[in-house]
Amino acid sequence: MYQARITRMGQVKVYAGKCFRVFANEKGWKTFISSAIIAIIISWVAGSSMFADFRGTRSGAFALVCACIWMGVFNSIRSICRERPIIKREHRTGLHISSYIAAHMVYELVICFAQAFITAIILYIMRDAPMDGIILPAFMEMLITLFLVIFASDVMGMAVSCIVKNENSAMTVMPFVLIIQLVMSGVFFQLEGAAAGIGDFTISKWGVNAICSISNANALPMIPGLSSMPDYAHGAGNLMKIWLLLSIFTILYGTIGTIILKATIDKDKR
Repeated sequence: MYQARITRMGQVKVYAGKCFRVFANEKGWKTFISSAIIAIIISWVAGSSMFADFRGTRSGAFALVCACIWMGVFNSIRSICRERPIIKREHRTGLHISSYIAAHMVYELVICFAQAFITAIILYIMRDAPMDGIILPAFMEMLITLFLVIFASDVMGMAVSCIVKNENSAMTVMPFVLIIQLVMSGVFFQLEGAAAGIGDFTISKWGVNAICSISNANALPMIPGLSSMPDYAHGAGNLMKIWLLLSIFTILYGTIGTIILKATIDKDKR
């Protein structure tokens, strides 16, 4: 069989190439226009208080992270489930599921980086964002953070796409995934007990934390009436920890998706 004669890395190259060809043929560049529009809206609505006072910075960071999570999930939520019949047929002829998922992750990595770059550029054009970073120039730290948030969300959406059986199910599940990320971020609700534990596993919490850390939100003026002030430590240790956690989330979601797809694809009755 053709697939059986190709190494795992060879399969990654073949399927990643397929993803990029589909992107070109289906004019996938239009997704970058959507990303730009979303970034413009968020930067505009956040207003001049973002990066000027604590509450405005935290609210703006939350809106920005929510937009990035939406971009990532929407990129991939249908990418696997719509190809299940093809995956099933090619898996029986030698396709390694791990190679297939890795190929999609390579493709999505490029797309997510482009989206993060567009978002960061627009944010810095429209808002008086910080220039002095913790480890790197603040723009680079913001770009890395936005990329990690979008990519982790993208791979999370891919994992969901590996679990569900069709595109309708994927779009039904998508709002619940987003709601959990938004509610459990800890920005608008004080999380305690089990809820706080769940919050620690959300991309949204750590994305907001990273942006507020880069912005040195703790040193910004407080607005009267804000009763609690989370500690967004402006330090290399905190930022590196967040980047590491977001990277671990990405690997974890990719692993979960691979395991579940491999365990269920041959049982698909279609």
